[in-house]
Amino acid sequence: MNAPNSVLLASHGTEGAMAAEQMAIKMCNAQDTGLHHLIVVPTLWQGMTGDDWLNNGSTRNTFRRYLESTLEKEVEEHIARVKQLADGSGLSYTNEIVIGEPDECLLKATEKHKYELVVVGSPRPKGKSGLRSRMMTQPVSRALQTSVLMVPYPHD
Repeated sequence: MNAPNSVLLASHGTEGAMAAEQMAIKMCNAQDTGLHHLIVVPTLWQGMTGDDWLNNGSTRNTFRRYLESTLEKEVEEHIARVKQLADGSGLSYTNEIVIGEPDECLLKATEKHKYELVVVGSPRPKGKSGLRSRMMTQPVSRALQTSVLMVPYPHD
């Protein structure tokens, strides 16, 4: 298989996503490849207001600002890490941050731009802690018009 010229990397910083990042970098043909990094912030974070345990508006607003700034810092660190990997391999790197359902956002991204390859990590195995987001759902895999590489979850 020839190295793709246009790759969409859907990654959000988990162990599985980092395995996908490494594979995407390896698969790209430096200087000729555009690597577009899609980061999806799941909508579940929008509803995280602390209403169930914070009892006044001022405290809820303080908590919401804290949560938003923490998420923003994590995303910025994630982008910087992937950009450094891409730059180190001579790739053209762009990124996009969206809020929504991971599977729907992936599909929309591939409808906006035609990629030769989509690279994603596999779902987190049961028994491992962390968010288990679903990016490659059956409806998405049926609707995608692009080749997909699902990188296996790294094992210890």
